[in-house]
Amino acid sequence: MTRKLESRSSDARVKRVPQRSYALPLQEMPGHLIRRAHQLSTALFTEECGSFDLTSVQFAALFVLRAAGELDATRIAELIAFDRATIGDVIERLESKGWIARSGSGNDKRVKLIRLTTAGAGLLKSVEPAVHRVQRRLMEHFSASENAVLMRFLKRLDGLEPGAIRRIPAGISRTPRTRPVQ
Repeated sequence: MTRKLESRSSDARVKRVPQRSYALPLQEMPGHLIRRAHQLSTALFTEECGSFDLTSVQFAALFVLRAAGELDATRIAELIAFDRATIGDVIERLESKGWIARSGSGNDKRVKLIRLTTAGAGLLKSVEPAVHRVQRRLMEHFSASENAVLMRFLKRLDGLEPGAIRRIPAGISRTPRTRPVQ
């Protein structure tokens, strides 16, 4: 019985303090809120694009390859702000799915150039409406002016705007665009 009473008295203490008050300081931390926004973005991407067997990082890699033509893995990692040490795993998965192809560089035999295949280009065309739905759903709770402000602040955090926290190298070094590989 003593235990039961102790339990009740400790329950009463917990109930007197609003549960939300414990998390309130956390909910005022920008890093926490950015992490939560990332969770939401990832969940929406999975919901909209899951049937394509594609992650948001894989999409980003394919997207920059379509724009650039051919790139090496290091440059892809830079352009999509991904860890150079693990981009190889992403590249291997994309290659195993037939969405990209690798070949040696004419200038440097140590460098493998990566390009989009016809299947990869087709996948991008198919998945883009779903990716656009993700973007729309992320921003649908904001007015047009709030969207513009949020995008400006996010770009500043990412280094894409004057006054940025970190600078991204200016310009994308492009190799000549080539036809997708069969």
